[in-house]
Amino acid sequence: MIDRRPRERLDVDVAVLGGGAAGVAAAVAAAGQGLRVALIERYGFCGGGAVAGHSGTICGLYEASDDAGAPPRQVVFGFAASFADRLQAMGGLAPPVRYGKTYTRVHDPLVWRETADALLAEAGVKVIFHAVATGVHLDGDRVDGLEVWTKQGPLDLRAPVTIDASGDADVVAMAGLPDFIGDNGRVQNPTMIFRLMGVDTARFLARYGTDTIMPAEVTALIQEAGAGNNYRLPRAKIWLFTTTRPGELLCNCTRVIGADGRELNPLLRDDFTEAEIEGRLQVREYARFFRDHLAGCEEAFVEDTGVQVGVRQTRQIEGVAKLTNADVVAGTKFRDGIARSPWPIELHAGAKPKVEWLIEDVYEVPYGCFVPVQGEGLIAAGRCLSAEHEAVASARVTAQCFGYGHAVGHAAAIAVRDRVAPRAIDGADLRLLLNRDGARLD
Repeated sequence: MIDRRPRERLDVDVAVLGGGAAGVAAAVAAAGQGLRVALIERYGFCGGGAVAGHSGTICGLYEASDDAGAPPRQVVFGFAASFADRLQAMGGLAPPVRYGKTYTRVHDPLVWRETADALLAEAGVKVIFHAVATGVHLDGDRVDGLEVWTKQGPLDLRAPVTIDASGDADVVAMAGLPDFIGDNGRVQNPTMIFRLMGVDTARFLARYGTDTIMPAEVTALIQEAGAGNNYRLPRAKIWLFTTTRPGELLCNCTRVIGADGRELNPLLRDDFTEAEIEGRLQVREYARFFRDHLAGCEEAFVEDTGVQVGVRQTRQIEGVAKLTNADVVAGTKFRDGIARSPWPIELHAGAKPKVEWLIEDVYEVPYGCFVPVQGEGLIAAGRCLSAEHEAVASARVTAQCFGYGHAVGHAAAIAVRDRVAPRAIDGADLRLLLNRDGARLD
């Protein structure tokens, strides 16, 4: 292998891989403590699954209730709330909208990018777009930074603390540290989310209501159309959201599985490729069905799909702690909990997703879920946290990923400033710092 371009070196205090919700929050939090921070992102914008994957909503801010008339009750604050406020001020965030027993908020993906750009610039973070980590620098099992590919040439990025916010635990895997994939290798299928324009949203809402989880009437129509072999519609229970833009629906409805019936794993290059192609085919089928059968969609057309399929689950770290399925269902609290969540367990498998609600309560995620059981100089952030299969089906959503990054950014600052290992930091101390930042964990 030959690359004769000059190999440059960049020394920082904290290297962050991945510019999704967790990576942005971590970089801003660490830089806010006066550290030199570099953020590496493979696309030309931040946002991760929320933007590139078009997930399109900030989920996990509001409590769930069995009272269908209950107004939204926000229970998650801190960085997630600050980012949402900034988005709203820029015209990029819709009011809370009903999502089953809770609420969510739909964002404009372009404004999400611009909000992240502004926050990172204000914090003084060195952002490097269109860059991919190709390896790690190791001293024993200590991570000392990343080897990064850029169009300019290879970059030797050195840092005493590296944050793996890749979503896929890429740094952990490259370093050969313990990890696991889903439920004994089985992961939830990816989804190609798309946006539909030309919708008469007033007629649409008048017919189907304001709950973004479509009613039984729509499910029955999809099942009938699919049974008649007129359309290929593998998922009948679907989510359709009005957005900040007139005449637009955000559509979460595809079920992307392999031609052999497997749940595709985006860690596998052939699976990832198949998912992108199959996802686009399904988008056209659902859009055609909507035009033919749904009120207000007669003149609708596909505006855009995600830059990539939305990925729900891949590789996760083996952490010094692990969030269990029982923790989520029971609303477990931890003395070292650094983030809270009211979001249900959502298992998108089979024709109908499974949703298990946590009513009028929250659970907490301990700091140890982000500290690898082996390896120094490394902290994880985002959906690659140490959590059981069903637990991560709740813990992976955007508001919580903001919270994880916020906490991990503070942990990185302590590790650098006090020259201690991330595993030596007490999550209870982080909790105090987060509360001072407005997280309201107590």
